[in-house]
Amino acid sequence: MGGSAKGLFAARRRRKVRTRFRFKDKMFKRKRQGLIQKYNPLEGAPMARGIVLEKVGLEAKQPNSGIRKCVRVQLINSGRGVTAFAPGNNAINFIDEHDEVVIAGIGGPRGKSMGDIPGVRYKVIKVNGIDLQQLVHGKKEKPVK
Repeated sequence: MGGSAKGLFAARRRRKVRTRFRFKDKMFKRKRQGLIQKYNPLEGAPMARGIVLEKVGLEAKQPNSGIRKCVRVQLINSGRGVTAFAPGNNAINFIDEHDEVVIAGIGGPRGKSMGDIPGVRYKVIKVNGIDLQQLVHGKKEKPVK
């Protein structure tokens, strides 16, 4: 008796069955239940401000080698601590402890980490209100506090 509905008035039942199957998809379920915003340190926002706690060097995952320059940041709005990558040649030299930085997602698959940097989901965009890339390329200078 319980086969798939195929009749003229089967649309409601077919839609209900399809919805049930969609909840078996992990990412669909997380999105629908709001878990992505709930456990996201940025709380659904594209960027967030934070204070640099320390500079850290993370080893790249296999088969690459090298130390990826990152910073530990405490977010101002949520108070959570995250690790953010400093992209660019010698970019870490323009970031000091207790600087105010703006971070954004690094652009990995489904909001996860990118490339060979283990567990790092965010990158530094601005330092004390100045674009980090402009500092790296020498177009602007970092303001003295």
